[in-house]
Amino acid sequence: MHTNQEPAKILIVDDEKVNIDILVGLLKPNYRIVAAKDGEQALKRLEKSPLPDLILLDVMMPGMDGYTLCKKIKANSETSEIPIIFITGRTDEQDEAKGFAAGAVDYIAKPFSPLIALARVKTHIELKRRGDILERIATSDGLTGIANRRRFDSFLSHEWERSVRYCNSISLIMIDIDFFKLYNDHYGHAEGDSCLTSVAQTISMAMPRSVDLAARYGGEEFGCILPETDKEGALRVGERILIAVRALDIPHATSNVGDHVTISMGIATIKPTPKQVSLQLVEMADSALYHAKRSGRNQKIHCDDRPDMLL
Repeated sequence: MHTNQEPAKILIVDDEKVNIDILVGLLKPNYRIVAAKDGEQALKRLEKSPLPDLILLDVMMPGMDGYTLCKKIKANSETSEIPIIFITGRTDEQDEAKGFAAGAVDYIAKPFSPLIALARVKTHIELKRRGDILERIATSDGLTGIANRRRFDSFLSHEWERSVRYCNSISLIMIDIDFFKLYNDHYGHAEGDSCLTSVAQTISMAMPRSVDLAARYGGEEFGCILPETDKEGALRVGERILIAVRALDIPHATSNVGDHVTISMGIATIKPTPKQVSLQLVEMADSALYHAKRSGRNQKIHCDDRPDMLL
């Protein structure tokens, strides 16, 4: 998803360079363009964030044809909402019907009018962005503005499956604000909400990679999902978050750790196999968080450093 200030991103999938060049020349003044020469390359493009706002797809390509690629894109929960327009020389009614059945939102026949093509692209991008706004509302935490538990669960599921497929490491950081109940009791719920929001935004800003996700897991607990991240990388992110929250310098007169708001975190890293489930990663990070709190708080602990926590 993109902000409305950014130019929309369009993925062009066509095996003919001349067709790509024509579309790039037409669209580049107003949009960010990415191209793929076949279905496999297109699927690889769709594994990286940010995802395109629209896909322009040729039907006839060697290997995987456009209909098959369209179905694969629509079958993936992470890419299923991207609108797809077929641009093709096949103008038979049955071909159009097949395209719509595969999940396309529109069908432009070659040779096409540049003005008509631009108008259709603009319409579908505007519709997509309205949908993105609604999706952001549905998957954002109303108080803090970062992702909510629903988004956390769906993102972890997707990244877990991707990690299994490509044998990548994935890390998870679970974070708890130290003695937050005492903070609420002393300063009141309005200040408590302000504290939660400040900490949440600080956690999010300390994770600059677009592929990472910071979410409010529940109450004063947060979860940070770090795809393609090993133990050392996760520890670096964890240390950056710890330092950033301390730098907020939010007074906490009733804390048993110090006189300012602090956090504790548990970190887990795994290279998952098909026999494992994502819940194991959550349990490992939760266990590490428990030990961080039991052993003094205001610190991070990685589950690898506690052999009793490994599953």
